[in-house]
Amino acid sequence: MKDILLITPPFTQLNTPYPATAYIKGFLNTKNISAYQMDLGIEVILEMFSKNGLESLFQVSGSKLEEFGPNSQRIFALKDDYIKSIDSVIAFLQGKNPSLARQICSGNFLPEASRFDQLDDMEFAFGSMGMQDKAKHLATLYLEDLSDYIVECVDENFGFSRYAERLGRSANSFDQLYNHLQNELTFIDEITIKILKKRIEEVQPKLVCFSVPFPGNLYSAFRCAQFIKANFPNVKTAMGGGFPNTELRELKDTRVFEFFDFITLDDGELPIELLINHVLNSPPLEGLGEAKRTFLLENNQVVYKNNSTRHDYKQSEVGTPDYSDLLLDKYISVIEVANPMHSLWSDGRWNKLTMAHGCYWGKCTFCDISLDYIKLYEPIAAKILVDRMEELIAQTGENGFHFVDEAAPPALMREVALEIIKRKLMVTWWTNIRFEKSFTADLCLLLKESGCIAVSGGLEVASDRLLELIKKGVTVEQVAQVTRNFTESGIMVHAYLMYGYPTQTIQETVDSLEMVRQLFELGVLQSGFWHQFAMTAHSPVGMFPEEFGVIPEQNEIMFANNDINFKDKTGINHDKFSFGLKKSLFNYMHGICFDHDLQDWFDFKIPKTKISPDFIYNCLEKEHNFSVKPNAKIVWIGGKPQTEIFTKSKKGNSWEMMKLTFHNKTQTYDFSVNVEEGKWLVDTLEKISVYTDSKMTFSQLKSDFEQQFDDFELFWYSKPINTLRQLGLLTL
Repeated sequence: MKDILLITPPFTQLNTPYPATAYIKGFLNTKNISAYQMDLGIEVILEMFSKNGLESLFQVSGSKLEEFGPNSQRIFALKDDYIKSIDSVIAFLQGKNPSLARQICSGNFLPEASRFDQLDDMEFAFGSMGMQDKAKHLATLYLEDLSDYIVECVDENFGFSRYAERLGRSANSFDQLYNHLQNELTFIDEITIKILKKRIEEVQPKLVCFSVPFPGNLYSAFRCAQFIKANFPNVKTAMGGGFPNTELRELKDTRVFEFFDFITLDDGELPIELLINHVLNSPPLEGLGEAKRTFLLENNQVVYKNNSTRHDYKQSEVGTPDYSDLLLDKYISVIEVANPMHSLWSDGRWNKLTMAHGCYWGKCTFCDISLDYIKLYEPIAAKILVDRMEELIAQTGENGFHFVDEAAPPALMREVALEIIKRKLMVTWWTNIRFEKSFTADLCLLLKESGCIAVSGGLEVASDRLLELIKKGVTVEQVAQVTRNFTESGIMVHAYLMYGYPTQTIQETVDSLEMVRQLFELGVLQSGFWHQFAMTAHSPVGMFPEEFGVIPEQNEIMFANNDINFKDKTGINHDKFSFGLKKSLFNYMHGICFDHDLQDWFDFKIPKTKISPDFIYNCLEKEHNFSVKPNAKIVWIGGKPQTEIFTKSKKGNSWEMMKLTFHNKTQTYDFSVNVEEGKWLVDTLEKISVYTDSKMTFSQLKSDFEQQFDDFELFWYSKPINTLRQLGLLTL
């Protein structure tokens, strides 16, 4: 029994829990408040995609067989093969049955429908995929076939990472969602409610808190809350998370509170603590006394209460996320696209952490920079972060981390990397960044050494005019150089790409595609995703549309308000570019079709690109700035050299030399210097080692050298130092 039940409603991710409830549970631990958490989404998926689940599914849908399209008729005809294989395939995707990969890859094991039609196009990709990954990809296509069947024959609103998303998207009025909630329970609803009922009876909570990150979780959250109100009327319900934080800030419809007693905004720690104090108070207080950013119903009016004088908790005070109660060994790793970077979102279990609350840049004009989750920037100390990483490894047994920052700060990434290396932690991690010039080749090498395998960042529109209008703070040239630095260090790069930004011309869209083509062709970008510009209510474009040449549609806001429909004064229909942009990118991500004319991707006439075919190549060929800032930190991440003193003779003169031999993971290097410089070098490498607490700057290094020797510059650019730079002498 627990007083508090935290729920992520269906559906988010298949491969790893969405972290919001784990963050809140970790915070409640610091207050000695006991809570139970569940990812209702993964539990529903596992129930649906099981032998019993598919038997029920085909039984429910079988009466309408003549209404199905040919693909669904084929799947129904093969229903026994699906029912027979489903438990084995799910176990394989959970990592419990690795030997099944051989059967899956051998063919004629999985029933195949239309999703497998793309295999001929993708056969080239399997050469670079191992057998386990190839089998995961085939098993994913098998699940997607079943998903297509569910959408056509059982529930049009189903999606693996969303449910009834259209009901939550830009729903200025609550009418459509409310009316939908009056309908009979769907097949998926019945599974959801069955699992929820059992859990509530086991836990016996007094307060159930739903974290709703996306529009695709909203309908299920309301459906669950509706069930609780009807069957457990003494249990209080609350909603928080990304969706209410961005969409429900102007909530007015009283009907929402037939389902939820409380809706909180922004950082959830203090609001939920105050709600718990209120609900668990015995006897209960009349009305909600002290509250933080909380909507509720009083006298049949929607009231927003923010009367607490207490400040939100600092990031150092919120505790380590707690993943207990979640079914960590039951999540399903899938590979939708045969691209190693792209698969990170859906393959493997990641512990989720945040390096910094908010965004250190906070200027992009398409972004919700007026809201606290972006606006309030607060980094966490590197030592606390790495402490939390160690706690999570001990708790979950997993050493993979996804830092879910808006944009991880380069300086903090450097300190975290140094701390990871210093503690000799073996971790794998990735995060979201801005492509800014701070990511030098040396910083990228340090990040790689600490276990960083990938970064994702917004290139948005690959046009300098539009990047300036977006206030992105980067240029295409800079992005090319930074992506090269990451790629050459062995870190994969994913770019978020945008089309249809206000005032964007057709020429700029075509030129942007050409830039992207060149970045992929030169191998400095490994993955990407095009999305069409969406105007949001809390971004500068949404708040000041006249400055960006757009005319918004004005609607009365009673429920949600985020995505705003608008007309661009250019009158261009950007929708028509969607298919061609995405198809070209799909091919570029698999390393092919770079020689296709851009016109080939579109079924309408486009202008020729004005971008030189070697524009990106020339950006990468520009001279490096070899000067080092005096306050740059000099760090050695290599090992201790073996030394040998020998005598060298020439023309009757002899002198002592020192040979230094270095071993890294793959090679052995050596060079010789005179004995005094050799002794200084060995001593200095010890001082600047990543494992020591002290840090030496470039100017201190120069000064130390010049106390014994002449001409530091000659020494710094000499062959021995160049060798050391290859081995891990970094300027940060």
